[in-house]
Order: sequence, then structure tokens, then C-alpha cells
Amino acid sequence: MSGHGRGLEVGAAAIARFTTHGVRVRELCGTSAADTARLVREALADPEHRPDAVVSAGGDGLTCVVLQELAGTGVPLGLVPGGTGNDLARQLGIPDATDAAVDVVLAGKTQDIDLGTVETAATAADSGPFWFATVTGTGLDARVTLRANELRWPKGPMRYTFAALIELFNGLAVPYRIELTGSPDHPDGTVVELDAIMVAVGNTKTYGGGMLICPDAVVDDGMLDLTVVGAMSRLAMLKMLPSLSSGKRIDHPAVSQYRAATITLSASGAPATADGEPAGMLPATFRAVPGAQAVLVP
Repeated sequence: MSGHGRGLEVGAAAIARFTTHGVRVRELCGTSAADTARLVREALADPEHRPDAVVSAGGDGLTCVVLQELAGTGVPLGLVPGGTGNDLARQLGIPDATDAAVDVVLAGKTQDIDLGTVETAATAADSGPFWFATVTGTGLDARVTLRANELRWPKGPMRYTFAALIELFNGLAVPYRIELTGSPDHPDGTVVELDAIMVAVGNTKTYGGGMLICPDAVVDDGMLDLTVVGAMSRLAMLKMLPSLSSGKRIDHPAVSQYRAATITLSASGAPATADGEPAGMLPATFRAVPGAQAVLVP
């Protein structure tokens, strides 16, 4: 699979290296997310040419699209970073350099990682739960991601910082209801109600190109990490942004963290984005699916 923009260049370079090593490659490049998903689905359903691995040459968004069809099939996922954030590749130690990332795939070592699912009214009306590998943001961070996806400047991770500055001038905290099940620290059915600016559900530590939103997340522990940024002033949020953008751990009285196997979030008018892709509106239920996907790793 190759993405668009830089992903096309990375995909072409990856194909050339695979071919040099005698690997037969079938390139799939859809015209939209739905078309990409269709191409992956058809390739996996072909009994005569079922792939030994599906390699995503792009960013977390492309990988998310691929996972909607790949999860649960037993076919390993390979990653060749070529997107804006590349947070899943970073979490797994996959190099940014295309040739080095291809060599990781060629080595054939796999790691089973957890995935998360999101269940909203939109996904229920569609094809069922929405898979994600990194982080699902809700509230401000989801609005920032949606805004960043629309921007053509600046390039790279700074796009998220710029989008955050724009969204900070819109509404901030809204009332959230959080319910935890399967938590090592809280009884089943624990409910937390508070005003929050954003609530992030993480399978991995970072999103948005290295923003350390769920610093204690482990990709194969069977848990989802929850980071809640409670009500604070715009000035306080502005002061926090540089540290978040630079990948520093955030220690602030308004920030709290939880871990659970299943998390239900409710907040009026709050969007959700999973791996940077739209995933409907809250309320939503998030579930950790242990060992759901084999990934080719160093």
C-alpha cells in the first residue's frame, strides 16, 4: 500500500528495494480511503495471490485504513514511514529511512500488538467497530486533528501545533462522563464526571508526530491508557502546548490518567478521531483487543 504525497515517493522507493531483493510486490493505491480499503479487502480475499504481508508506505492514517481490513486476518503488517506523524512506526522502533524500514520487513521478525476499537453511532451504522493502533482523540485534540487534515501549511508535525492554536479560540471545556471497566486501579463501573478540554484514549504513547499524550501506554499490555485534560484557561493551555508538541511528559494539576480494558466516553458535541481519521461523535465505547495484529519489527 502506498499513500499520497510523500507516501507515493516512499512507496516507489520501497517497491524498488523489495524488487532488488527478489520480492514480488503488488502495489495498491486507492483514490480514497474507501477505495483503499476495498483494494486491501480484495487482495486478502484472493486465494491464489493472498499476500504474505501487507506493507503500509505512508503515515498512521493510511495504516488505520489498512487495519480496517487487515485486523483479524493473520497477515502481518509492515510499515514504511511516509506520513506526517508516523507514530506507530516510532513506537515500534521502525526507522524513518525507507531502505532501513524495508529491511525490517525483509528480516521477517514479528510482534503481536494490541489494537483498540471504537464503537460510536456512526460505526454501528457502518460496518461495526473502528480499529485503531495509536490514539483516539476526543474534544479539542480531535478538532485539532480534523483541522490539521485540512491545512496545507505548515508541513510535518508543526501542522498540528498550528491547528491547535486555531482551535484554542473556539470553545474549550465541556462536561464529560467516563466509565471504566477492566481497570487494574479502579472497580468495574467506576464513573468519573468532570469538565474536560480533551480526553485521549491511547494504545501507544504518542500522536500527532510525537506528542506524548499517553506517556505510560504499552502496546501489548491488553489495556488502553486514558489521559484527561481538565478545565483550564486558554493561557494555561497555550503554555502547555510547547511541551506537548516537543514530546515532553505533561505534569499539570488538571491532567489525570487512567488505564482500563474498556472505556466509555460521553460528551455533547465532541468529535473523535482514531489514528487521525474521523471516527464519529461521542458517546463512544473503546475496547482493547490484545494481540490483535502481527507487525514486522526490528
